[in-house]
Amino acid sequence: MSDQISTREFRQGFNLRRFTRHPALIEYRRLAAIVAIANLWLFVQGVAEGWWGSFAAFDLAAIAKIALLNFSLGILIRQQRVVNFLFWAATRVPVTWPLQLRWLAGKVFHFGGLHSGGTVAGSIWFIFLVFAMLSNWRASDPHTSLTTIGLSGAMVALMVAMILTAIGPLRARFHNRFELVHRFAGWTLLALFWGQSAALHLDAGNPFVGSFSFWMLSLLTLSILSPWLTLKRVPIEVVKPSNHAVSIRFDYGDTPFPGSSNAISVNPLREWHSFANIPTPGESGYRLVVSRAGDWTGRFIDNPPSHVWVKGITTSGVARVEVLFRKVVYVGTGSGIGPILPHLLAHDVPNYLIWSTRSPRATYGDALVDEIEANTEDPLIWDTDTRGKPDLSQLALEAVRKTGAEAVIVISNQKLTQRVIYDMESEGIPAFGAIWDS
Repeated sequence: MSDQISTREFRQGFNLRRFTRHPALIEYRRLAAIVAIANLWLFVQGVAEGWWGSFAAFDLAAIAKIALLNFSLGILIRQQRVVNFLFWAATRVPVTWPLQLRWLAGKVFHFGGLHSGGTVAGSIWFIFLVFAMLSNWRASDPHTSLTTIGLSGAMVALMVAMILTAIGPLRARFHNRFELVHRFAGWTLLALFWGQSAALHLDAGNPFVGSFSFWMLSLLTLSILSPWLTLKRVPIEVVKPSNHAVSIRFDYGDTPFPGSSNAISVNPLREWHSFANIPTPGESGYRLVVSRAGDWTGRFIDNPPSHVWVKGITTSGVARVEVLFRKVVYVGTGSGIGPILPHLLAHDVPNYLIWSTRSPRATYGDALVDEIEANTEDPLIWDTDTRGKPDLSQLALEAVRKTGAEAVIVISNQKLTQRVIYDMESEGIPAFGAIWDS
């Protein structure tokens, strides 16, 4: 590749984008930082203007309202219909717009920064609220009851547990516990929020029904409840080409769009796992590819069930942003082909595929590999068993230069995804991939 820049050269050369596009500065963290800065400004401004009352008599209603607004942002931004709307709005940007604007629109899936920013800020405000309650109670404020303080203290304990289990390394190591804590602590918190808000209004002698808190809690309750209203147990067909992966076939009346995902479970009150949907044009239903990547997937592959549970609605995923570009390079490893395949089948956007996996035909079956080769032009299918692990950044860079693609979409493990995205964006090439924020 004498006329191409080598991976080593583009990694070593000085480039301002190698600082601005660093994983520590991704849009997810920028959104979380914006929420933090806005709340800090609000707190400082409130102290200066006396919005929160005084140390002798804090305005509990004002503090509670700010906490609830932050929680509402954090919860509603993850609601499936809100997520689909965000993707819909972002992908309305036409391909005739400047690449920089389309690049920015493609980062829509970083909305999780608003979730983490809002819930952490809401928790901090709530701790401030408990402090204010204790201060008012010590000052013998007749409008502050021990019942309200007790409910609020229990809520803070649950919030701290949820935040601690959501910290990246802990969440990755104890993911099942993280999921259980978030589900059951979250439901408990919602119930306590109703009781605490009603008690807070009662203490102040104000009606709760019809208040701001009442309507916001009603909206949050509906948002959290709505996916469970569609819970159903559905039959599946399982094709097992190897002990490493299975293909699951669904046909219960839902035919999703390319770039979407659904969550499935064998025990709806415990683990839920999201997988990319693979609809086939002209056919009802869809497929999922499950590869061995942990205890749950291992059990699923070794002893496939006849039915699984599904809930919620089909939800947009990262590869949905392909429509913002005239041509894209897909980079996938292993079962990462699952989220990529529906885009190859749909032929909505010209693409070039780089798929690195061990023994593709032995692992995923001849039918799947033949389907891939029939639906994309001259794909690079790299067999790691015979060729070793490739430098995916170099292959992606060469593909962009060769095909004239405008963007790279990476579906791989966290380390490789971050590496390829960082290397591409350091060179001014828009790149997108999962950010493991849930």
